[in-house]
Amino acid sequence: MAITTNTELETAVANWLHRSDLTSRIPEFVTLGETRLFRELRVKDMEATFSTAITSGTITLPTSYVDLKYAYVNTDPVQWLERKPARWIYEHYPTRAAEGTPKFIAREGDTFIFGPYPDSSDTVKGIYYKNIGPVSTSAHALFTNNPDLYLFAALLEAVPFLEDDKRVSLWAAKYNDSLVRCQAKSDREDYSGSTLAMRAG
Repeated sequence: MAITTNTELETAVANWLHRSDLTSRIPEFVTLGETRLFRELRVKDMEATFSTAITSGTITLPTSYVDLKYAYVNTDPVQWLERKPARWIYEHYPTRAAEGTPKFIAREGDTFIFGPYPDSSDTVKGIYYKNIGPVSTSAHALFTNNPDLYLFAALLEAVPFLEDDKRVSLWAAKYNDSLVRCQAKSDREDYSGSTLAMRAG
């Protein structure tokens, strides 16, 4: 059967489990499987852009932020920002007053801070990975492009309810294979369309 909606996903999980006593738990398995995916995957279907002006030396994290891919200060030329821990920023740039164009970025709570401390309200732009939400709300691209990944992630969350089930190792292998293939496909996109060229060492 096709797996293109949350209902079809839950039906597929039920079919693979073949356990009528677990039917009411299937939405939980799907939710927990999605949580696992958002922890382990960093792919283009999770990417979103942001563009935010610096205010009082910080910017607020983008909506549903999971991880930062890259960021830069939108100056001419642009200033790429290197990721650092917040403590590193404070140790190397203890003066938290206008010093110059930032070169480093760190997360502190629900904000990004910078080093050196910004001397203007320049705009920071970039790409981040976001939690794209549950398939029960929207059949987003990550799900529609990788229904097998969602299926096996959900099945693995049912394992605590299965005693010595020989299918578990198969599900785990299929999940890991799907995860690797999904990540590899996304990584290839960064270089697709480029002409191979020899570079001097």
